[in-house]
Amino acid sequence: MPDQDEKQSIRMTADRLLVTPGKEAGERKSRAGILIPATANVNRRLVWGEVVAAGPTVRTVEPGDQVLFSPEAGFEVEIRGEEYLILRERDVHAVASSRTEGQSGLYL
Repeated sequence: MPDQDEKQSIRMTADRLLVTPGKEAGERKSRAGILIPATANVNRRLVWGEVVAAGPTVRTVEPGDQVLFSPEAGFEVEIRGEEYLILRERDVHAVASSRTEGQSGLYL
């Protein structure tokens, strides 16, 4: 086991993604202003997060991309006091990209 003060780099394997979940993965408010706790059962609700690292076989997602996924699909992990999710590339439903000419669709 390495020394506790020694920092190690993290490299994802295969098709895995390290994702920082967005604020909406926790507590949120309804349109009427009612606070909905993170523990409330919201069926089939997808959330956005930012990709921090990607494995070598990931083809459609890069670090820095915003991705849409189901929070139940991944595994939670704490690294240096920060919460992350580990997902497979196939668990990502959409990737938000910057707006470019000639593309149609929705933009965040």
